[in-house]
Amino acid sequence: MAQASTRFTVDRTVPGLIVKIGDYPLHHGGVGAIRSLGRLGVPMYAITEDRYTPAAASRYLHGRFVWPTTGREDPERLVDGLLRIGRRIGRPSVLIPTDEEAAVLIAEHADVLGDRFLFPRTPPGLARRVASKQGLHELCTEHGVPSPRAAFPRTQADIEEFAGRACFPVVAKNREAFQRRSRPAVNGTTRIADAAHLRHLARDWGQQPSVILQEYLPREDAEDWIVHAYFDADSAALAMFTGVKVRSWPPHAGMTACAYVVDNPDLAELSAQFIKRIGFSGIVDLDWRYDRRDRRYKLLDFNPRMGAQFRLFENEAGVDVVRAQHLDLTGRAVPEAEQRDGHRFVVENIDLPAWLAYRRSGYTTPHVPDRPRSTELAWLAADDMKPFFTMLARFVRPGAKHLWQMWRGRAGRRHDC
Repeated sequence: MAQASTRFTVDRTVPGLIVKIGDYPLHHGGVGAIRSLGRLGVPMYAITEDRYTPAAASRYLHGRFVWPTTGREDPERLVDGLLRIGRRIGRPSVLIPTDEEAAVLIAEHADVLGDRFLFPRTPPGLARRVASKQGLHELCTEHGVPSPRAAFPRTQADIEEFAGRACFPVVAKNREAFQRRSRPAVNGTTRIADAAHLRHLARDWGQQPSVILQEYLPREDAEDWIVHAYFDADSAALAMFTGVKVRSWPPHAGMTACAYVVDNPDLAELSAQFIKRIGFSGIVDLDWRYDRRDRRYKLLDFNPRMGAQFRLFENEAGVDVVRAQHLDLTGRAVPEAEQRDGHRFVVENIDLPAWLAYRRSGYTTPHVPDRPRSTELAWLAADDMKPFFTMLARFVRPGAKHLWQMWRGRAGRRHDC
């Protein structure tokens, strides 16, 4: 694991708390945040599904709070739970959400949570709006930021009308952050081949589908770019990073499996200007797709929280976005430095199947160096081995089941369409 030497000191009297809503124990981003601040001596706490998650096994975790949630709970109950945890910690803590639900909950209950926790403040309703696929599309339209064409059907009749005029393939996504937990339309980003496939999926969407149908940008004409950044209370970027996604799982639509740091000043400027216009503060994880057909970057996703692959990015002063947030919220300067170009990030448990899938497809990514200057693994770390072995113990059976379900799903789509 390559790591830049740090040129700053943190306030070790202020702990960090990993906040998650939903059942996803194999989350390497939370482990990365625990290690990132824990290695600097910051006491780290985490909300976990049970006592045997990888995050709970980290040597850098000072304390865990076992609190299984689904995302379908009443918000007031979730806020009360956070306040109880805050009282148990006993001192103000920096909140680090790992999902949209947690980020929106914190933003919308800032007045209640602000007495016990430290976190960036956003304008009312903004966190929910950027986390919403429809809200983000509308913001892009308002501010002249390119994004894929999209439709937001409200009824089955709308879907039927769309099926009759659309240019396939298209992409389906759940429209709202919280609704993906309570009544998901699709299991993540889903490529829809034709009108028959759309009608088949729509049977399970009910009379009021909570789905966005988005233009598909062909992978042979596109590049996937990532921007991670931290913005202060004035929406000024204190840390900004750009990179290229090489592989994801599921292929071309899922979580990052392998990515490289690649300097892209134009994309960084486009992202910074958009954030400034909408007035957002805090950590962002942006997914952009460069469309070679019209030579424009199009914003696909805006995650108002730490991204799972945030440890891809660190500058030469040793700052990543989680460290930048802790420094800023505790009144310390965030040192400026160049990002580590050529650094690679690999998620071990999903990159092998992703590599096999991409190899068969013949897909390649421009701008990627011939060989990485350094590599960081999501799970395996010489100074913190237990999360890796805990991940392996929990991944084997569910991972095999997931691969089987994907194969069955593809077979079923070929039969139905």
